[in-house]
Amino acid sequence: MTDPTPAAATPTYTGFGLRLLASIIDSLVITPLLIALAIGLYQHSGSWLNMLMASAENPWLNYGVPAAFTLLFWLVKSATPGKMLLGAVIVDAASLQPPQRWQLAVRYLGYYVSLIPLGLGFIWIAFDSKKQGWHDKLARTLVIQAASQTPSREN
Repeated sequence: MTDPTPAAATPTYTGFGLRLLASIIDSLVITPLLIALAIGLYQHSGSWLNMLMASAENPWLNYGVPAAFTLLFWLVKSATPGKMLLGAVIVDAASLQPPQRWQLAVRYLGYYVSLIPLGLGFIWIAFDSKKQGWHDKLARTLVIQAASQTPSREN
């Protein structure tokens, strides 16, 4: 007997390899921004070494800017530049629609939960049937290929 559910109703989950590649792309996008900000903030600190040391100790530069960058992209595009380039989007796990703001905040904070125990929450993606990391499970989100997403609601 064949499955009566149309193929479009079953999303294509984005696996560990593509998500890792998206993360690398995101790092390549944000690193020049962070370097430019560090130069702008600490160019008067003397040597390059002093500048690097001062910027390395700045929590806003190290945590605030990347968080704002990531959350803004998630909020506007449901994906970071790396995910966009690879055709992946973040969706609500139940509705396959764009996630709510609270889900995005929980998902970002969940990155720390996924990272702390030796990155096991991220490695989990490789073995999970829906390719969810711990941060996805906490936020009730999925990362799927955009072509498999149902039509989005109007905001």
